[in-house]
Amino acid sequence: MTARSVRIPVTGMTCAACSSRVQRVLKKQPGVTDAVVNLMMHDATITFDPTTVTPDALVAAIVDTGYGAALAPPGANPIAEQEAREAEAVAEFQGFRRKAIVSGVLGALLMVAMPLMIPTWVQGLLSLAVMAWAGRHFYVRAWAALRHRASDMNTLIAVGTGSAFLYSVVATVAPDVFTSRGLDADVYYEAVIVIIAFVLTGNAFEARAKTRTASALRALVHLQPKLARVVRDDREFDLPVEQVVSGDVISVRPGERVPVDGRVVAGESAVDESMVTGESLPVAKQPGDLVVGGTLNRTGAFRLEATTLGADSVLAQIVELMRDAQGSRAPLQQLADQVSAVFVPVVMVLALLTFGIWVIAADQAAVARGFAAAVSVLIIACPCAMGLAVPTAVMVATGRGAEAGILIKGGETLQRAGEVQTVVLDKTGTVTEGQPVVTAITMAEGARAWDEATMLGLVASLESVSEHPLAESIVQAARTRGLTISTPEQFASLTGRGATGVVRGHRVVVGNARCLDEAGLSVVPLADAAERAAVQAHTPMFVAIDGAPVALIAVADPVKASARDAVARLTALGIEVVMLTGDTRRTADAVAEAVGIRRVVAEVVPAGKVAEIARLQQERGGRVVAMVGDGINDAPALAQADVGMAIGTGTDVAVQAADMVLMRGDLRRVSDAIRLSQATTATMRQNLFWAFLYNVVMLPIAAGALYPAFGLRLNPMLASAAMACSSVSVVANSLRLRRLRLS
Repeated sequence: MTARSVRIPVTGMTCAACSSRVQRVLKKQPGVTDAVVNLMMHDATITFDPTTVTPDALVAAIVDTGYGAALAPPGANPIAEQEAREAEAVAEFQGFRRKAIVSGVLGALLMVAMPLMIPTWVQGLLSLAVMAWAGRHFYVRAWAALRHRASDMNTLIAVGTGSAFLYSVVATVAPDVFTSRGLDADVYYEAVIVIIAFVLTGNAFEARAKTRTASALRALVHLQPKLARVVRDDREFDLPVEQVVSGDVISVRPGERVPVDGRVVAGESAVDESMVTGESLPVAKQPGDLVVGGTLNRTGAFRLEATTLGADSVLAQIVELMRDAQGSRAPLQQLADQVSAVFVPVVMVLALLTFGIWVIAADQAAVARGFAAAVSVLIIACPCAMGLAVPTAVMVATGRGAEAGILIKGGETLQRAGEVQTVVLDKTGTVTEGQPVVTAITMAEGARAWDEATMLGLVASLESVSEHPLAESIVQAARTRGLTISTPEQFASLTGRGATGVVRGHRVVVGNARCLDEAGLSVVPLADAAERAAVQAHTPMFVAIDGAPVALIAVADPVKASARDAVARLTALGIEVVMLTGDTRRTADAVAEAVGIRRVVAEVVPAGKVAEIARLQQERGGRVVAMVGDGINDAPALAQADVGMAIGTGTDVAVQAADMVLMRGDLRRVSDAIRLSQATTATMRQNLFWAFLYNVVMLPIAAGALYPAFGLRLNPMLASAAMACSSVSVVANSLRLRRLRLS
């Protein structure tokens, strides 16, 4: 049975310890081969054997860890799901902000009013009210973790503020417990309120920053119009896009966004497809052309016939790909996961040790100072920053890539692309346009009875019934000149050689030299022209009419305008560029010389491309190889490469064999993808470094390491502010990737 994947939304996760615990539990389930739990996306992506375990059982396993989970409804539209997630994120931010403001105001008033000697029991009631309302989720989730013999960020906050509250209650109700032992009956009610306020403020900033990391995804979702102008029975009326059915005719006016995917059936226009391809120049559309839902109609009006809808639409596919990528895990995340698994228990032990050392070593107010130091250790040691270090960078980078027309399918790919040492380029459709065109026509000296236009019209008529790409180029050349194309009376395809038939009473033969040789015709009158065409990497096609050689038509697949610059950019990055093709050595060398590629592997059959990629991977002790191809006949080679990059189009985004999809034919996107990967990996490392350094430096300070030398102690309220800043700083650093210049 083939393995399946399912994405399950998970609620209640607040730190890396949370996501790590859920991930460990899922991986232990029978039949689960892989599980990735993403703190930023609040979901779990699970690969499993459906004969061993069901999605419902996986949901139950998550719920058993103390978190919420539910399966998405069958056939759910990714766009609708993302809109719902955005609404939840906004509500979460507003809730945190509201509670932080109220708690902060109460805490400030309580601190200012302390000199006025507000009764401690009033302070206690205010503190309890804040804990029960604003901080309730900390204690509920901490209790849920305890019931499942686990711990997380909520545990640290709940234990820290709860201990401070209980300590203060004892000092209020039974002060003799302290005074009888020569201790001050201090209370920490205002500290409890301010700590909760600071933590909530950090949560609010963090939630707001998280929404910014998904700005590209949000922008895509908002491109989907809510209404479509449907034409039925010669009447136009607006209809919600969810109610549009395949085959509906839809009217699109200038300045409007195309509501659904479809094919133009009437009218002409120029459509801005930058949201799909990253290309700013509008694309001309006429009857028969495909248009993508969400793109912007610029000039003319047209009507389209709806084709793919809902979850199958191009926009929905892109949203789904981006969500998959943003929910995936980069290899660097493993380090954070390993630390987070033991972090909270270690901090709890450190807090107890801190209290014990202060009680033993302090010269005065030992218990009060030890207690404050222990609370500071609990509050400041938050694993949030570690949990956000890698996912935030992945989210921002995949969004930045999508804006540039680069769809990245996962965090591992994103990190791996920055390590690429060799880029292998397929020739046809990658370095070249993949659409042959007629480049030159040479008439034979002895063919004075024929003019070029008449000859081309006859050959195009013959080739009009052929499906060969070279035949299509001749037909297109004739149509461009306005020549008449008629149906041949006879036609025979000569596989690998050409075609022959009768057009308007004339026997026409068109093909390579072997084709004319088999027909008993000489190619000598056109030999020089054929040699010139071959030297320029053009394909010579000989034409004979009524038993005599008449002309040579040179056909070539033009090199992409961006190819030479793309190769130069890759070379500047220190990356070796190799062209891999099944074409002849002479043609391959000519194309390579035109774009600046020095290493060429030619005349390779499709099956041999995989072996060639494997050989390149073994060179010089092992190299990281990226393959760039069209994603169809190059699929095996794309899968073999360490990073497969498929040249996609605005209507073909889900190229399964590739790790990345370049939505435009512009090869400069290859170097852009590598630069984005390198910048993202650097950002992830920076985030992890600062997250770890924060805890390494701040934990000793919170414990009182500066007190012996400088007499400095960290107040628990300042500890909570520092903890909030650590998470926000990690997200802010990741957001810098949004401004990364690629081209």
